[in-house]
Amino acid sequence: MRLLAISDNYIPAEFMQRGFASLQAQGVQVEVRSWEQPTLIDLQQANLAIEQGGPDAVDLPPELTVGIEAFDILCVQFCPLGKQVLDAATGLKAIGVLRGGTENVAFNVATQRGIVVLNTPGRNARAVAECTLGLILTEVRNLARGHAALKAGRWTRDFPNRDFIPELNGRTVGLVGYGAVARLLAGYLQALGCRILAYDPWVQGDTAPAEMVPLERLLDEADVVSLHARLTEETQHLIGPAELERMKPTAVLVNTARSGLVDEPALIRMLEAGRLAGAALDVFDEEPLPVGHPLLELENVTLVPHLAGSTIDAFLNSPHLMAQHLRRMFAGQEPLPIVNGVTPNRELVG
Repeated sequence: MRLLAISDNYIPAEFMQRGFASLQAQGVQVEVRSWEQPTLIDLQQANLAIEQGGPDAVDLPPELTVGIEAFDILCVQFCPLGKQVLDAATGLKAIGVLRGGTENVAFNVATQRGIVVLNTPGRNARAVAECTLGLILTEVRNLARGHAALKAGRWTRDFPNRDFIPELNGRTVGLVGYGAVARLLAGYLQALGCRILAYDPWVQGDTAPAEMVPLERLLDEADVVSLHARLTEETQHLIGPAELERMKPTAVLVNTARSGLVDEPALIRMLEAGRLAGAALDVFDEEPLPVGHPLLELENVTLVPHLAGSTIDAFLNSPHLMAQHLRRMFAGQEPLPIVNGVTPNRELVG
């Protein structure tokens, strides 16, 4: 069996080699090829194009797919696997995506072909959860604004929220989406004494320490609303004008998930009007933010350049986690993070 792993700027070739090396003991021949952009900004722009236009929105250099028909398994992180690539990969039986989202894969094509698609849920959950907590504290306590003011030679405490700067203890935090990231964050927030509400119509199992509530109640009661849902057709602009209007004027919106979950122009209008206390954002409709973007003109925002999940631990561990999933699949063991409902065929199992 042959596995092709395609590295990128965040998971370089040596990480791929190291992570999948254990599969060689099971007779898997591993080859690594590199899909690297000139800069991380170029990679982020490609990712945004894929997120908005699908995996065929970005072309691969032809050398990446030479002889692709000979591989049984393809493992990628951000590299797009569109219809043209999958059509050429005639021997393909499984795709492993080294993150939670699979928007870089021609999902319907893979499913129709009977190709198993696995993701890596929770691979950077701790990284995102830790960053989200940092953004909450940074926004409500004016840490970035204070830093920027001092660097500019100003000693000030005259911030937009100066009349209602809270402590998190006793405050209500609403988590929209209650997967791996939100569950970790909920534990951190519980340690700080927060009351935690969560909305997730697909949640299963024990949800402690969060109380599951309808989205409307969460928006009405939360002092901080933090987004952790997947971006789908159903969740596009899940937080639109009506939802933003429900939030307290002293509340803060935090988004470290996907920009499309929020109607960005509506959010900007609310912030400009002072109808929301603030926002902390790691994701944007246009990345990188262009000079003169309205978000850059606001005083009541904390902005970071799509870095919440970017830690050395998350990137290094992702190939190891996928290798573990593949070993379980070969052995016929469950559970497996198969996201398209395809049952592994006999050539993959046993």
